[in-house]
Amino acid sequence: MEWETVIGLEIHAQLATRSKIFSGASTAYGAAPNTQACLVDLGYPGVLPVLNNGVVRMAIAFGLATESSVAARSVFARKNYFYPDLPKGYQISQYELPIVHDGRIEIRLEDGARKTVGITRAHLEEDAGKSLHEDFHGQSGIDLNRAGTPLLEIVSEPDLRSAKEAVAYMKAIHQLVRYLGICDGNMQEGSFRCDANVSVRPFGRHEFGTRTETKNLNSFRYVERAILFEVERQIDILESGGKVVQETRLYDPDKDETRPMRSKEEANDYRYFPDPDLLPLEIGPEQVEAVRAELPELPWHKRERFVAAYGLSDYDAGVLSAGRAVADYFENVAAGLDDKKLAANWVMGELAGALNKAGLDVSASPVKADAFLGLLRRIEDQTISGKIAKEVFEAMWNGEGDADAVIEARGLKQITDTGALEDVVREVIAANPGQLEQYRSGKDKLFGFFVGQVMKATGGKANPALVNELLKKLLAG
Repeated sequence: MEWETVIGLEIHAQLATRSKIFSGASTAYGAAPNTQACLVDLGYPGVLPVLNNGVVRMAIAFGLATESSVAARSVFARKNYFYPDLPKGYQISQYELPIVHDGRIEIRLEDGARKTVGITRAHLEEDAGKSLHEDFHGQSGIDLNRAGTPLLEIVSEPDLRSAKEAVAYMKAIHQLVRYLGICDGNMQEGSFRCDANVSVRPFGRHEFGTRTETKNLNSFRYVERAILFEVERQIDILESGGKVVQETRLYDPDKDETRPMRSKEEANDYRYFPDPDLLPLEIGPEQVEAVRAELPELPWHKRERFVAAYGLSDYDAGVLSAGRAVADYFENVAAGLDDKKLAANWVMGELAGALNKAGLDVSASPVKADAFLGLLRRIEDQTISGKIAKEVFEAMWNGEGDADAVIEARGLKQITDTGALEDVVREVIAANPGQLEQYRSGKDKLFGFFVGQVMKATGGKANPALVNELLKKLLAG
């Protein structure tokens, strides 16, 4: 029997506010345990939550970017359950009336195909605390610094049909929230994570199979591997005559498997009811339009513009628009050059390689965009060759100054004097009579040998185009 996979993702994006969703406590990561949780976060009697307006603006921005409806009236509800890291015994979330609903986003798959994925809803909620196990033998500690941190939970329609589609969708949302500046997307710190709802059904059947939910996947690789394991596990159960149990599961990356965590709760298990301490959230059209006016250019629009305005391939445009900081860097460089492709090649090549090697983000690059532009201008005006430019770039990276200073200090100006270069070419030809005879008898590949010898003789400073021109003339005899 052929099986069809059905996947929906619930992505938790931590909103990039400095204070929590209902209190003034800091959201900064890495503080000592239990130093950033105030009485509101802990649910002490007599204190009241006050909604952080920043999270509302961010949710609206996400809704507009995904062509979703932004609700004129949404309601916060209490989701009741009892975990050690949930001090109030309930989580303030949104249930029946979320702030954002009925949206969509287009994703690109590895084979170039495009697919539209529906977004059921995106609702605001507070995060819980965190249980600590490693430092307490036989016991667990509780860190409540994370309690009350604002989250936007983005729930997709069950439109995804493979692990790779799920990863492509998650990457698209990750790129979008970073472009919007509403989430730092740091998956190692848990700022961006997802739960994967997975089921299988025979091909052609309309009804969904029983789904499981694998919690807290915080890397694209884990999402793919957890889904692949879960699909195979469910198919094995069904083909053996068993039934899939609806439950919540955890992914163990060391064993590359999912395992049961708890039985799956239904909504009525949480006994949702409107939070009596918070008024309904009402959003007017003027507030929506104010956010719309501040939206940045979205990544897919930027990608299309790079193709149209700079003549880049779709692949190059995709790489350069993947992150907002890289896109800005590229545009600052390209704006000063006639040859936009030269800027694209160097940003994706030499610069990206150096950043990866150093483990740096482009914002921390020792070679800023204006200095990088200065280097590429010297290639464009033929002061230096591309090969020499790599040496100059390395010197700039190591703090030896701008391109002109390095070129001057190291004597790297390209040789463009035709007479001087012709002398070198003649010497190289005279020094290699055997290769000359073979070339003239039809072994054309030796042309590259002569080019290499001339470049070696000039320390790589000969103008490559001029070398080619002179060699063609003089080798012909």
